[in-house]
Amino acid sequence: MSSKGVLPSKIANKQKRQELVLKQKRAQEKSKREERFRRRKEEDKNPRLRIERRARNIPATIERKRIWDKFESEDEDGLGLSVDVERIKRQKNDQQVEDKNAIEGQDIEDELRDDDAVDDDSMIDSGTDTDEDEAGKGKTRQKDPTATERATSPTRSTASTNLSLMPDALAAKFPTLFTQEPRTPKILITTSINSNLHYEAELLTTLFPNAVYIRRSAHRYAHKYSVREIATYASNRHYTAVVVLMEDQKRPTGLDIVHLPEGPMKLPGHGNPTNHYPELILNNFRTPLGLLTAHLWKSMFPPIPEFQGRQVVTLHNQRDYIFVRRHRYVFRDKKASEKVLQGADGKEIKGAESLRVGLQELGPRFTLKLRRIDKKIQRASDQEWEWKGRTDKVRTKFQL
Repeated sequence: MSSKGVLPSKIANKQKRQELVLKQKRAQEKSKREERFRRRKEEDKNPRLRIERRARNIPATIERKRIWDKFESEDEDGLGLSVDVERIKRQKNDQQVEDKNAIEGQDIEDELRDDDAVDDDSMIDSGTDTDEDEAGKGKTRQKDPTATERATSPTRSTASTNLSLMPDALAAKFPTLFTQEPRTPKILITTSINSNLHYEAELLTTLFPNAVYIRRSAHRYAHKYSVREIATYASNRHYTAVVVLMEDQKRPTGLDIVHLPEGPMKLPGHGNPTNHYPELILNNFRTPLGLLTAHLWKSMFPPIPEFQGRQVVTLHNQRDYIFVRRHRYVFRDKKASEKVLQGADGKEIKGAESLRVGLQELGPRFTLKLRRIDKKIQRASDQEWEWKGRTDKVRTKFQL
């Protein structure tokens, strides 16, 4: 009897059982290795087989299973909807082009019909052809794709956020973020009352340009200023944002970001940094809520970076988690042992054959998750909010 047909659990002897398991594993690995070598030989003879196999081997990740909502009305701000704003705008532009072409084609058909009105036979023929075309279109008509199928696209290594997109409803609700001219940021950083996170707060002043840290520690009999009062104080002194570092058991737990003068309020190293204005990279913010978050972060950095510092701050959104990293980059020549750079399509990047980029992490590194978008600035109680997290239990639906 073959060892493949024997169940190890049926063998009482432990040593024999272990030997049988190892023998079965070796047999499986041998068969896989032989299959892999056979496939490699066939693909070397016919490279098209390798291309087809790689096209089929697409991992079923959560990003590929992402569910999108239907965007019914343009009057809605869409903060609670998971929709791709860039794709919706592209579809609207395509629809406008199709409507324009259809109108022009209809005008041409009307002119041709007027010219051929005398010839009855041609009219009959054209009518027959039209009926046949309509019948053919009716046979080949397929079911309209769903919102998820329309918005799903191949996975990309980086998806830069298009900050030129400005939904009208969001621009009307948050005019200082979407319609105001870019201004140089001036940020006030503070902590919760009687906090011990002074080192972490000082570290944030190196991340945000033109940032000042003011301690919020107060005497037991002194007045304890609220976030609303601090925001009023900062707005009168031409600050553009207030960042409150929250703590729990002497550990940082979150950042409260207040965009001045009226909100909204967002509750979300190995090297030495310099004082140069960094470049800002915002990745994968696609929904209306994501665009609002991206514009809020954009307002906290200067619009014109200082490239001589070679510093870049990256905010990468993946599965509604925002990963914040800061690096210093340097360009160098390619070594003989290094491979050629390839793009997302697997082809070599032209112009970068002999170029490489080295990265040095500067810190701090942290991960954020959007918790709430408040209306205006925090109140003492009964705070109203524009959007609140943890309301959707579907794992494949993302809000940013």
